Amino acid sequence: MTVRNRVPTSLRPMARHTLDTFGAATSRFRTTPDFIVIGGQRCGTTTIFKTLAQHPQVLRPLTDKGTDYFTLHYSRGLAWYRGRMPLEASRRARRRRQGDAKVFEACTYYMFHPVAIERLAQALPNVKLVAMLRNPVSRAFSAYKHELARGFETEPSFRRALDLEDERLDGEVERLRNDPDYQSFSHRHHAYRRRGQFAEQLERVFAHFPKDQVHVMQSESFFADPGGEFTALTDFLGLRRWLPDHFDRHNARPSSPMPDDAREFLATHYKAHDAALAELLGAPPTWL
Repeated sequence: MTVRNRVPTSLRPMARHTLDTFGAATSRFRTTPDFIVIGGQRCGTTTIFKTLAQHPQVLRPLTDKGTDYFTLHYSRGLAWYRGRMPLEASRRARRRRQGDAKVFEACTYYMFHPVAIERLAQALPNVKLVAMLRNPVSRAFSAYKHELARGFETEPSFRRALDLEDERLDGEVERLRNDPDYQSFSHRHHAYRRRGQFAEQLERVFAHFPKDQVHVMQSESFFADPGGEFTALTDFLGLRRWLPDHFDRHNARPSSPMPDDAREFLATHYKAHDAALAELLGAPPTWL
């Protein structure tokens, strides 16, 4: 159980402020991540995060699963980032009990944000990265339902939301690149099509990190064979092989089927992007 889960909801803002203050004051005694789950959104990353957090050799941030440092809080500086990580003494204690210990965080926005990976490479050039992909057609609809349920989307028609995307995101990438303090609501919450253009996101990752530091997973493969896929992941991360008693599926959001017109539109849109992804991965993605 995390610190956040132990605190009543009404007291969490105060508890977060206290933890932030304590973390900043002790940042020099804290560690940085050995690996980071960089996305993508609605691709099973919460399931991966929660399963990894159960591994006996793994330590996670004390509050949320991620810090959003390289996207939303970059101007706060690396000391702020370290302040949200476990103490180095905690890593040493875990190492004495379990062998080598690894620290990690996860953020579904890192892979999609236009400059987060570059910032990450400058701060942590040796960190390992885990990218989770999913059929971009179903991912887009899942993201829309997620944002609608959270109140971040007000358009009741998915097809209409897809049509509005270019207008909503016009100029936002340039603003994000030019101003480290700028936060784009629509880039975070309304990029239903663009977040599924995985080839261009992975190309950006590979421009800053060697491929042997990046592990690409596909949601369909993971949920079809979670034990095998998770074992391959722990091998990549240098963790001893371990499996949970069962794999829970987190943040699933069942609903009515996707409208046919939206499905046809997205299937056509992603043909070229999926072809580029297949070339980049050296094999067609599982959804093809």
